[in-house]
Amino acid sequence: MRNIQLTNVKEPKKDGVNKPIFLTDETIEYRKNKILTRMKERNLDKLVVYGDVEHGSNFEYLVGFFTRFEEALLIIDKDGTMNIVLGNENLNKSSKSRVEITKTVHVSLFSLPNQPNRTDLTFKDLLKEAGIKADERVGLVGWKNFTSSLEDNAHTFDVPYYIVDAIMDIVGNKDLVTNECAIYIGEHGARCTNNANEIAHYEYGAALASDCMLDAMNAVLEGANELDLGDKLVRYGQHTSIVTIASSGPRFIKANMFPRDNTVKVGDPISLTNGYRGGSSSRNGIAVKDESQLPDGQKDYLDRVAKPYFNAYVAWLENIKIGMKGSEMFDLIETELPRAKYGWSLCPGHLIGEEEWMSSPIYEGSNEKLESGMMLQIDIIPSVSGYTGSSAESTVVLADEKLRNEIKEQYPDMYERMMNRREYMINELGIDLSKDVLPMCSTVAYLRPFLLAHDKAFKVVK
Repeated sequence: MRNIQLTNVKEPKKDGVNKPIFLTDETIEYRKNKILTRMKERNLDKLVVYGDVEHGSNFEYLVGFFTRFEEALLIIDKDGTMNIVLGNENLNKSSKSRVEITKTVHVSLFSLPNQPNRTDLTFKDLLKEAGIKADERVGLVGWKNFTSSLEDNAHTFDVPYYIVDAIMDIVGNKDLVTNECAIYIGEHGARCTNNANEIAHYEYGAALASDCMLDAMNAVLEGANELDLGDKLVRYGQHTSIVTIASSGPRFIKANMFPRDNTVKVGDPISLTNGYRGGSSSRNGIAVKDESQLPDGQKDYLDRVAKPYFNAYVAWLENIKIGMKGSEMFDLIETELPRAKYGWSLCPGHLIGEEEWMSSPIYEGSNEKLESGMMLQIDIIPSVSGYTGSSAESTVVLADEKLRNEIKEQYPDMYERMMNRREYMINELGIDLSKDVLPMCSTVAYLRPFLLAHDKAFKVVK
């Protein structure tokens, strides 16, 4: 294991800017072409993309908005024509779509209960009006790319039954209707890689989450209230991509998941999590100033949990590279932090976008290759019985020389921030950072295991 020491470390700078970057028209066209190319490869006549407030990322990819409390469909023809199906309160959003919409169909079934309903046409007739036809090959896209080794993934759907049933009835042959979420996510999915404009668009959220997290960490004091800590984690009215966590001591009291009127006590386990579109931040540690305050049974917390975790985290950052197989990274973390001893069970790293977890190329036996433009959460979660966890989850993007030059040319301020973040990680934290890694925020790898010791963090000492 690396020589990891808990010592005085200069705090990273909050470097997010309150200037959201919008996706350009050129990027939307680039996205549209990626989807149409993949439709052609799969010999699809139509692609029906579902969206709602919890599952709107694939819908939003081309349309640019999500429908909040209503459901929606984007129906893409192989010729590039796009129709949209919206409920009562989103009809006025059709004209705001980033892609050109040929026809807008009003389906009041997509609206909230007890709102006015259309009585002139059935749901099936409305779907026909939107372009669904008999005997065509139709791909359905919800939000989940099923990867079970036991199920028929192509015919497992996460779109509401009444929509699937109506589409299958119109098409007339169930075998022609398939789950095509893999067009968007999973190996070679259109959303899995990003251009310079997309990275700048998402960096806003990743850096905002990070800056909020640093404020919350600095507010962890004995007697601090969870509600006040939670207030540090949200900002500017931005839409969160994950449940905000600010917890001290036992969690899920009476099944509650949110900050409560509870105060930080010495020895408490601390959990802090937030996230916006483009990046999440999470920190787990203990509310102590030094080892003498560690709870009984956890006096070896640093050596048993926190240092091994940070060692694996550093190994991830130092070894990740474009072109490596996901299984190589999985095996590396298994070597550095064996599951049998440290209890982690999920993928040690995953892709992120509008949602907190899109998909992951990093899993056991994965032949998927890491690509330039992939935005990744460093999400390794040790779980050792009897011990508080340790976490410094944050966001990076993989970029080859071509993409780095594009970022430098198109977004020089962001490029400078990324270079400053790299310099901090290399010189202040002692990490031999992979050349392919661009940090999306300033707190990547900044871990305070003792959350009452604001001046102390882990670093690798050579």
